[in-house]
Amino acid sequence: MILLRYIILAPIAALLLNLLFGRFWSKTTTAFLACGAVFVSFAAAANNCVYMIRKLAVPEMQTIFDPVFSWISVGRVQVPVDLVFDPLSCVMCLIITGVGFLIHVYSVGYMSHDPGFRRFFIYLNLFIAFMLILVLADNLALLFVGWEGVGLCSYLLIGFWHTDMKNASAGKKAFVVNRVGDLGFLLGMLLILAVFGTLSVTDLRELISTAASAMTPASTAVATTICLLLFVGATGKSAQIPLYVWLPDAMAGPTPVSALIHAATMVTAGVYMIARLHFLYALSPVASAVVAAIGAATALFAAVIGLAQNDIKKVLAYSTISQLGYMFLAVGVGAYTFGIFHLTTHAFFKALLFLGSGSVIHAMSGEQDMQRMGGLRRYMPVTYWTFLVGTLAIAGIWPLSGFFSKDEILLSARLASTPVLSGAALFAIGLCAAFLTAFYMGRLFTLTFFGNSRASEETKHHIHESPWTMGGPLILLAVLAAGAGFGLRQFENFLSPIFGHPEEAPHEIKLAIMAVSLLAGITGLALSLYVYLRRPDIPRKISTSASLLCDCIANKFYIDELYEKTVVRLVYIAGIVSHAFDKHVVDRAVNWTGGGLRFGGFMLSFFQSGNVGTYAVWFLIGVLALLHAMGGVHPPPAP
Repeated sequence: MILLRYIILAPIAALLLNLLFGRFWSKTTTAFLACGAVFVSFAAAANNCVYMIRKLAVPEMQTIFDPVFSWISVGRVQVPVDLVFDPLSCVMCLIITGVGFLIHVYSVGYMSHDPGFRRFFIYLNLFIAFMLILVLADNLALLFVGWEGVGLCSYLLIGFWHTDMKNASAGKKAFVVNRVGDLGFLLGMLLILAVFGTLSVTDLRELISTAASAMTPASTAVATTICLLLFVGATGKSAQIPLYVWLPDAMAGPTPVSALIHAATMVTAGVYMIARLHFLYALSPVASAVVAAIGAATALFAAVIGLAQNDIKKVLAYSTISQLGYMFLAVGVGAYTFGIFHLTTHAFFKALLFLGSGSVIHAMSGEQDMQRMGGLRRYMPVTYWTFLVGTLAIAGIWPLSGFFSKDEILLSARLASTPVLSGAALFAIGLCAAFLTAFYMGRLFTLTFFGNSRASEETKHHIHESPWTMGGPLILLAVLAAGAGFGLRQFENFLSPIFGHPEEAPHEIKLAIMAVSLLAGITGLALSLYVYLRRPDIPRKISTSASLLCDCIANKFYIDELYEKTVVRLVYIAGIVSHAFDKHVVDRAVNWTGGGLRFGGFMLSFFQSGNVGTYAVWFLIGVLALLHAMGGVHPPPAP
């Protein structure tokens, strides 16, 4: 029997050992435990995957359950801790532990001189454990535990260098914005419990499959409400409009954090949640259309902002937001398999790009401004070639992985028909985002690796290739980013027990979409190379002639400032009003009540003197008062 709990327990055991005894051993032992635990989880997940394919019915793969214990049992409400391993959770586990292991190894070199080395790996292991709980949970309550846990770890890791106010503020911003989204998730989960009486995903699927044919307008409205509330949670965790503002600031943390949490795992939790509950979203075409529309808008909006960023990690941050928009576009139009496939390919090439940027920053002594880089291909050949693979993959150039996943999403969008936007509109927005993605990634690559070095003389003297602990993961991720696309058909078959087989599009339309998307990627890359290598005067002329627009884009359309002047200020004013009401109304009411009782007790103390004669006088006064109230004492009538 395969016990899924050990996939989660391995990183928990490692973090506890490092937490309790890490001060007594070397950094090497700390790193070995932390990395080894994630590798053990990866090996266990891979073994479970092989077991599920070989030993159970093929191709209709069954689900492996591991009931751990009963968590909550109140009347009819039963919340067990059940872990589930099916094709969808298998894919997520392999991504989390596989990419997570490579990032752990990379971190050994990147954080080798940091005084918080042990604390960093404790946080990383804790994050992996919570992320595994999230994707293995068969109960929404347990999923929410993992959901909140990765939010906590995000706060700890973004603000890892908490003595720097910028990092501390970025961590708090991520934590607060995610809590806004989590409120929507919590309300949706409670509404599910009220309507269906269960939080078990398996039970929900069975209940909905039997009730789908008897849907009424009222029940459809309830389903829409539930789906939209859950989507609010997804917009926070997966950085979609309007709750995307935390992700760019999160780049203040160490680069391995950006690669692990904000490229490969945590930010995809919202996509995973919607894919896991796809049978629920199938009940509400309106909610699915909203998901697709927000995803498409986010993909284009973030790509536009990425054009004008000069911080290498900020460009990749907005790229992540844009690519997440593609994933939501896919699941919104019902292309769940392709959304998860893009999630997988994105984990490879975006982790590669973030780690590659970390290698560059490491070589440049902490410099992140691309305008102060240039010519690094001569000094960093491994980083250069692996970064090139990641750039081509995210730009959607054949035959790299991003081409296959992005092409299928654009095709699905074109064939879709939603109540919000037509398939043609969704396709056009996605295609524009693809072109802009290729352009800003070409700009990033050119400014970083081509031309003459623009670094200071002191920095030039220290430029060097990263150690093998950083270069090795880059090479492995480059191989995955390059070749993963060729497994698309096998990926479809693997997930078919969950989502079914996607409908085949007409061959002519497929070829046309493929050609157009490839042309968009090639054109974007070629144009950026021409502009920033041959005609660097063009960006200067554009910034001069359209300075207002360029400043607006460079300042991210002033969305953060808008939130600061509206939402943050309103919350601040509400806090002041609440404090004043609490102080001057609630506190005074309590104080006056207590003061009145104390005064009454003081007055009553005069009646409790302990003197018998005084008691007799008060007794006589009381009797007379009582007689007076009864109308007085009348003499008896004459006989």
